[in-house]
Amino acid sequence: MRTKRMLVALVVLLAFPGLMFAGTVSGKVTYTGTPAKPKPIDMSKEPTCAKQHPTPVTTETVVTGPGNALEYVVVYVSSGAPDDSQVPAQAVTYDQKGCQYIPHVQAMHTNQELKISNDDQTSHNIHPLAKINHEWNKSQPPGSPPIVEKYDKEEFIPVKCNIHPWMHGYFAVLKTSHFDVSKEDGGFKLPNLPPGKYTITAWHESYGTKTADVTITGNETKDVNFSFVAKPY
Repeated sequence: MRTKRMLVALVVLLAFPGLMFAGTVSGKVTYTGTPAKPKPIDMSKEPTCAKQHPTPVTTETVVTGPGNALEYVVVYVSSGAPDDSQVPAQAVTYDQKGCQYIPHVQAMHTNQELKISNDDQTSHNIHPLAKINHEWNKSQPPGSPPIVEKYDKEEFIPVKCNIHPWMHGYFAVLKTSHFDVSKEDGGFKLPNLPPGKYTITAWHESYGTKTADVTITGNETKDVNFSFVAKPY
């Protein structure tokens, strides 16, 4: 029985050599300097949304966390990744709740299905301002089914609502599935990377991009950290 299991394992490894060694890149995104202070959002003109926020919400252009952590930074393999043309079957979601976009930044693979929902009791008008991909502008009344879209080219696309001017977000359309968006603590993780040399890029909507090169040789975890210079305006 043991010999049989070993033969099965050998066949799997020969058929899928990438499973033999797969490393991980993980790290943290932080900032130096003084970031702009978030501005409170006045939702009084949309009472159904305002009542969902006992504590007024603020803008999310720059969101910081403990230890100078920077949230909503898209970190991805921009060079060196193996052929990654297979589009994930699972759709990504973008929700409108309390007159906010959730999440503020949504990353996705090119041609991956995107479903946009409206959980509010008011209409929204979703307007992604694409320049490389097709631009569209659609109304979504309360209770209507999700809007389903796809983007076939890599692009960082700002999103706004033409009805509620404080609503802003981003779509990060990437040609790879090796991506993550930094969390409240600034952390990110890129697993399942076969041995090779990679360029890792970190993108922030206000602070631009940073890159770092890393080499994966086996089943190790390599630490890569990014630091952005914050601006007080």
